[in-house]
Order: sequence, then structure tokens, then C-alpha cells
Amino acid sequence: MEILQVVGSLVSTHRHPGLFQTSLRLLSDRNGKLQVAVDTCGCRSGNWVFVVSGSAARHALENKAVLTDLTIGGIIDFWDEETGQLHMQT
Repeated sequence: MEILQVVGSLVSTHRHPGLFQTSLRLLSDRNGKLQVAVDTCGCRSGNWVFVVSGSAARHALENKAVLTDLTIGGIIDFWDEETGQLHMQT
């Protein structure tokens, strides 16, 4: 699993039928490398998320027929980008 930040939505009017009608998000790591993931959580730009990759990415979806190798598993509620650590509010 990796922690990445949502930088936007990816709109694709023509896509492979195996992607069905999944929402796609554009994600960035701390170094600015961009990746595209299937969104299962309704993420918005600016959200920090954790992603699952490889065959686990398909199992994270209800529909196992979706062709993906990167899926957003959840939105992180408290994340300190500078230190790269969880920041819990008390």
C-alpha cells in the first residue's frame, strides 16, 4: 500500500469496456509522480488516500471484473504531509 494525494479527476469519454463506469482519480506522490486509480470512496482533490495495487486492487472493488491495478482503499483523515506521519487530534 502507498499513501498518495488526489490532485484531480480523470475524465475519459472513450474507455475500455472493462473499466465500466468507475470513477478515476489522478494521484500524486510526494515527488510529483502521477498515477491513475479507481475511486471507491468518492475522494476529492486534496484528499490523502491509501491505495492498493496489483491483484489486490481488483479485490477491493465490488465488481471483480473491473480491469484495474490501482484502487483507492480509503481516505486518510489525519495526515501530516511534511513529516509523512499520522497526525491525531486530541
